[in-house]
Amino acid sequence: MWTVAIIQARIGSTRLPGKVLELVEGRTVLGHTVARARAVPGVDDVVVATSDLDRDDAIIREADRLGVRWWRGSEADVLSRYLGAARDSRADVIVRLTSDCPLLDPQISGLVVSAVLRRIEAGAPVDYASNSIDRRYPRGLDTEAFTTLALERASGLAAETREREHVTVYLYEHPTLFQLVSVPGETDCSHHRWTVDTPEDLQLVRAIYAHLAPAHGLDFGMRPVLDLLAREPWIADINRHVAQKQA
Repeated sequence: MWTVAIIQARIGSTRLPGKVLELVEGRTVLGHTVARARAVPGVDDVVVATSDLDRDDAIIREADRLGVRWWRGSEADVLSRYLGAARDSRADVIVRLTSDCPLLDPQISGLVVSAVLRRIEAGAPVDYASNSIDRRYPRGLDTEAFTTLALERASGLAAETREREHVTVYLYEHPTLFQLVSVPGETDCSHHRWTVDTPEDLQLVRAIYAHLAPAHGLDFGMRPVLDLLAREPWIADINRHVAQKQA
């Protein structure tokens, strides 16, 4: 099974425009996400999927600088953009990641990938797996894995704007049509917010990297971050008030 991590990225953002090109410890937010996606067990390739708008030429330049493959498609119809990227990269299994998650933990994402690949290898039915159906991990470690065949079916059926914009909504909102697998964490850490969508989110991520990079480098996992926030709770307070946008 050829497994491709597809990272959606664009310059436009209502709360923090250009957020994925902001620097954190000398590496862009997108660069951190790409590096972590490359380290996910079971992933064979990584593709950045951006829009065909001129303003997203900056995403292409950064992808080229990072040496990562890219694909361009509709800004609004992200489902079709993913399907185009999947077909272009000949993916059998897609791992959906977003470019505003620079604290993604490759080992945790790998559990989601493995949940799909193991079932396929065993001949068991599976279309989609996620660690956010039953959310216990911090927001920003979200990972979805699904077959390209399932996405093609969803693309043929999804008609509402939100179903096209949010890629996998049709899959997980139709459990009678698709075989879903939940991969929850053991401990509920869902109150933590480690994704970047506001200036406060970016401030928190920069604080985490500033504290952990000297001892752990740039590719530490979830556990050092949780330990840091337990020692320095003021860091978690930086974006505690930020509300998540609804799909």
